[in-house]
Parts: sequence; structure tokens; C-alpha cells
Amino acid sequence: MHRLLMAWLAVIGLMIVSGGGVAAEEPSATPLIAYAARIAGDESRARIVIDFDRKPQFTLHYTAAPARLIVDLDETTFGFGDSDLAPKGLFTDIRYGRMGAGASRLVLTARRPFKAVLAEARENEPGKGFRLILDSEMTSADEFAALVKNQTWDAEKVAGGKTPRVAPAETPQAGPESDAIIIAIDAGHGGIDTGALGASGKTVEKDVTLAFAKTLADQLNAKPGFRAFLTRSDDTFVSLPERVTIARQGKARLFISLHADTLRQKGIRGATVYTISDRASDKLAEGLAERENLSDDIAGLEVKDEPEEVADILIDLTRRETQAFSIQLAEHVVKSFEGQIELINNPLRHAGFRVLQAPDVPSVLLELGFMSNAEDEKLLTSKAWRDKVSTLIADAAVAYFKANGVLRGG
Repeated sequence: MHRLLMAWLAVIGLMIVSGGGVAAEEPSATPLIAYAARIAGDESRARIVIDFDRKPQFTLHYTAAPARLIVDLDETTFGFGDSDLAPKGLFTDIRYGRMGAGASRLVLTARRPFKAVLAEARENEPGKGFRLILDSEMTSADEFAALVKNQTWDAEKVAGGKTPRVAPAETPQAGPESDAIIIAIDAGHGGIDTGALGASGKTVEKDVTLAFAKTLADQLNAKPGFRAFLTRSDDTFVSLPERVTIARQGKARLFISLHADTLRQKGIRGATVYTISDRASDKLAEGLAERENLSDDIAGLEVKDEPEEVADILIDLTRRETQAFSIQLAEHVVKSFEGQIELINNPLRHAGFRVLQAPDVPSVLLELGFMSNAEDEKLLTSKAWRDKVSTLIADAAVAYFKANGVLRGG
């Protein structure tokens, strides 16, 4: 009888170990499988996507010196290659692996202070598990220090797509009159990137655009209900993606980028207003966009387009709506210039300017004139002309918001 009982206990034990009917192993005891990964972005922002066989549970925390984001996961088997998650842009190092029984970790080391703006597990198409999406972007040293000190992250803000990166377009809408209308003024070039050289050989574009940006900001700040800020306030280099990120982090409702290029045809002069488009309106616009987009190359930054597989469809839809508002803004600027300053033929044009790529901020690029033309160069360095044109642009911004029901008055 004793031997029979021992035999039955042995059988039951085998069934438990093999999962055969008496007590199957809990699914949570089986490691997650991370079977694919990809990364995209630049020096100001990044998106990491990792595919899992099932929904991962995770927590985040930050460490300083160097700036790091640590993602703790349940035990995970990482089945993708190192090259699939090689560091780039914002991140200088990415490591992942087991942290003992039942736990694994992803460690992201950044080249500058940064923050997570989206951390969410989303279901893939049926039968293909879940994907963990981690969006990060640059931030100030003070904000990062606060993140490290407090070690808290708001799930309502960092999860579910409720972040500036994938938010719906901030289209002009009426609101309380006490709410300031924020406008980002972008002085083209700066630092190592001097921009165009004037016909005289003495004037450089980066100085012209900064002086003009400061004047325009003053004009806008003098108007009730408006607040303007600069993407650069001194002679420093700011990459094209950084300019876009600064505008979005500042909650800008308009982005105005200022430039003064050169042309081989020194007789051409006058202002032009550009909006973004996948296809250039003409050869002049195409060539100008190519030159302006070289800004990051000049500073030795690697420039790559974001792969489609890590793009968010919501961003694309938002960008289309924002582009319509950008065209409206450009039309108001051109109208304010007509009869007041020199314009080139067909002054409203479009091309693929990288600095206009914010998906949710209506944006225009103003070529104030051509430094290759002696008359334009003289005007571009004139305080009186700078004051006049800044007033016209500020008036155009007011007209734009009035037309969209944000401001009252005739």
C-alpha cells in the first residue's frame, strides 16, 4: 500500500513538472520574447520600438552623469541582433539583458539631458503580440535634474499617446483672452554654420537673421495676447531637428524661420515665403531647400530620414492638417508684404525644408531677401527696414489668428 501511494505521488509530480493536467506552469513564469527592434530619430529626439510575443509590463526611472533612462521589464529573452538597436542620434549607448531571475533591463544612455514623452505597450495585428514604444526628446538640464530627483513619471502623460510628439494638431481655436498666443522665431544658421555671404563680402547670414529675429520677437511681444521666443538667442549652432523640438516644447502655435540666401543670378532680389512640401514648386525652391538642409551637414551631423515603419500614422494625418494652416499663414505674410517691400515673382512657394517639419505647428520659412544682391544686402542690414518688415510680419500673424477666430476685432 505504501509503495502504491509513492508511485501515485511520483506520477503526480511528473504531471506537475510537464504541465500535464494537474498543475500547469503559470504563463508569467515563461520569459517574454523580444523578437524584433528598431530605432529612428536624430540628436533631439528618438523612437524605439521593440516587438514582444505578449504584452510587457515595465517601469521607468532616470539616472544622471551620464543621462540615462532605465526600463525594467519582466524576464525577457532578446532575440534580435545588436545592429537592430544600435545607438544613434540622441542615444550614445543602448544596452539590454537579464538582471537575475525574473527580471530584465533596457538602459538608454543619452548625449544630453532628455525625457521620455511616450512609453506604451500597444497590440500588434492579431497573432503578432505587442510592441513597446519609447519616444524620447531633449529637455533642459533643470527639467532632467527634476526627473532624476523626483523619480516619478505620469502615466497619463507618458502613456496612451498623450504627448506633444503625437498629439492632434494645435489648430487655431478660440480660447480665453488671457491665453497667450506663442510664436517661435527661428534665426537661420549660427555658430559654425555662418550661412550665406553678402555681395560686399562683409555680411554673413547668421548675423542678419539673428538681428531680425530679435526685432520681430520684440514686435510680437508688444502686441496684447502674444508671446514670442527665439530658437537661438546668440551665435550658437542649433541643428534643424533641435529647432523644431524647441518650438514644439515651447508650445508654439506658429513657427517662423528667417533666412537670407544667395543666388548666382545677382540681379534677383526680393522676399519669398515658403511652406513645406514633398515636391518643390520650382527649381529655385528646390535648390534653396537643398542648401538650407545642408546646415547640419556643415556641422558634421549625420542626417537620415526616419524609417516609415517607426512613424506614427497620427503624425502623418496631423501634418496634413497643419500644412493647410501653414499655407494660410504664408498667404497672410505675402499679403502684408505686397506694395510695401520688394517681392520676387511668385513669392509664395514650397519645398522640402527640414526645419519646417513639425507635424503640429504651422510653419513658414521667410527668405527676407538675397544677400547676393547689393540692394537687398543694404536693406537687410538696415535697422529701419528691419523694423518695417518685422511690423508687417507681426501684423500678418495677427491677421492669421483673426481669420481663424482666435482674436476679435477688425
